Amino acid sequence: MPRCMRIAFFGSSLVSAYWNGAATYYRGIISALHRLGHTIRFYEPDAYERQQHRDIPDPDWAKVVVYEATLEGVYQALEDAYEWEPDLVVKASGVGVFDGLLEKEVFALRKPGNQVAFWDVDAPATLDRLRANPQDPFRALVPRYDFIFTYGGGPPVIKAYIEAGAKNCHPIYNALDPSTHYPVPPEPRFESDFAFLGNRLPDREARVEEFFIKPASLLTGRRFLLGGNGWDGKPFPDNVRYLGHVYTKDHNAFNCTPLAVLNISRESMARYGYSPATRVFEAAGAGACIITDKWEGIDFFMEPEKEILVAEDAAEVARILEGLTPERARRIGQAGKARILGEHTYAHRAMQFESILGVSRREAECRGR
Repeated sequence: MPRCMRIAFFGSSLVSAYWNGAATYYRGIISALHRLGHTIRFYEPDAYERQQHRDIPDPDWAKVVVYEATLEGVYQALEDAYEWEPDLVVKASGVGVFDGLLEKEVFALRKPGNQVAFWDVDAPATLDRLRANPQDPFRALVPRYDFIFTYGGGPPVIKAYIEAGAKNCHPIYNALDPSTHYPVPPEPRFESDFAFLGNRLPDREARVEEFFIKPASLLTGRRFLLGGNGWDGKPFPDNVRYLGHVYTKDHNAFNCTPLAVLNISRESMARYGYSPATRVFEAAGAGACIITDKWEGIDFFMEPEKEILVAEDAAEVARILEGLTPERARRIGQAGKARILGEHTYAHRAMQFESILGVSRREAECRGR
């Protein structure tokens, strides 16, 4: 691979986090690759009102190509990518429209010297789908990809993808972008003892009930704060305040203000392990004290009791909150921030990505690409 690559990336959305939990991940990875000299075109459909709920304008570190969420729009995007002659074509999971078509048609962009990768931002869901349906068309495509990258999953996901015929499988974990997630002054609107930020999803709701709603009912004198899409109509104890969608620009204050913030894994990600949610790194970057549900691989990222607090059920969440002083919360938040800055930034992930692709650090910087 050349030192400076052209990368065509087909994903859900780079400019909008609206019903798009992968936005922060995409932004972190792609901006870090840009800083290393690579040029990225990000192809995203105009779907799910994401363009009407943009968090950022088109960035200077990637060219965003928005295409109509129609069959014609997809093929126009593919044609644009073909004519651009990328060195690497990436099809991400969860684009949201014409995923099956894109999974197959990206191979038409293959030319002598370039490669095609599948980047799975929800490997547990993909692998569960393949297990449930041996005739899933994606199964036959897995061996054709030059690289499989995943948002997380660790050894269980690697093993499952290799068994499905993949040539390789490389987890590129979530991380911190220190330029976007960092400590800010607290804001009164986010004042609470315990806060959770996440959209309502079937694979997550039972764990939200266990690790957030039940502790709220046990600690009626404490203030709980919930942000995210889709929770309207959900019954909550009186001490839970619901904010609705929280824009990316407000995430730092949301994480900095409460005594502690909650991380909850979706059930499938907890089952596979090694799948920290984006919010872990966002909150750690802001210096927040994080309480997380238990999942395999936590200690690969942060040290329990010193850099993050771990709970197995509602009663343990309540016990932790009852004994958590502002001083201890501050200490844990600072230790977690230091660990993430030292080992888990998107700069670390981008260099890992280059290493996997065999990009030579000895070659001169590319010019004019």
